[in-house]
Amino acid sequence: MDYQEMNEPITWENPVMRSLREGKAVIGATITTTSIEIAAQIAEMGFDFLWIEMEHSPITLETARNIILATRGTKTMPFIRVPVNELWTAKRVMDMGALGVVFPFVNSAETAKRAADACKYPPVGLRGSGAGLATFRWPAPGGYYDFADRNIMVITNIEEVSAVENIDAIAATPGIDVLFIGTSDLSFSLGLRGKQDEPALDEAIAKIVKAAKRAGKAVGRPLVDPSQYDQFVGQGFNFFQAQTDLNFLVKGAEQYLTPLSRWRPPVGPRPMY
Repeated sequence: MDYQEMNEPITWENPVMRSLREGKAVIGATITTTSIEIAAQIAEMGFDFLWIEMEHSPITLETARNIILATRGTKTMPFIRVPVNELWTAKRVMDMGALGVVFPFVNSAETAKRAADACKYPPVGLRGSGAGLATFRWPAPGGYYDFADRNIMVITNIEEVSAVENIDAIAATPGIDVLFIGTSDLSFSLGLRGKQDEPALDEAIAKIVKAAKRAGKAVGRPLVDPSQYDQFVGQGFNFFQAQTDLNFLVKGAEQYLTPLSRWRPPVGPRPMY
């Protein structure tokens, strides 16, 4: 977002929100390394958002702040998955400029409301005032508080059996923008040890998608294999988490080295969060 756009605070809208409202699918790259250069490069590549991973990676608050600054001048929105669903952790990433917060293990209407309340200022929510660093990233001449309440997205991870059981109440919670299915953790919660091609997992996923659509909420999932994009869109998904920066590196190296008979896969799996 450039300064001219920021001088139009009434018309500017988080482009991820706008795309979802218009029925378009969005996709974000997952940032797990502490390299600001890598994040800056990926932010220029055409992804709708960066999924800055603070639950499953060593990214610190200081590094996350620098990654957010690296998105200035790009069309890629900075989102952060926080380690826990608590007011204080959401407040810290929003106050440094995150325009979306991903909350792990939301499994009830109560935890969904906790996530939504953390991302809105009173009287709607519970967010405290102190966003000086955020205003440096988002000048918002019309006023940061209203800008933030309109544009910060709340994404809830649905990744437990209990969440599936309470999915209608979670989906109906005001202030929730996206129900994101953590397919790997959900598989573990179902006793499937991470396996994906299982009828019980497919049934749970279908139930979540239906609840999201009934409530008018976007629904997301990881996109490990890009060839499945059309299939997932056809199933109702419109919010995708792409591979990690490390996985991009591995895939690129494999394509380069395989024709030379030099490819050696890295030791151990590269997880897709």
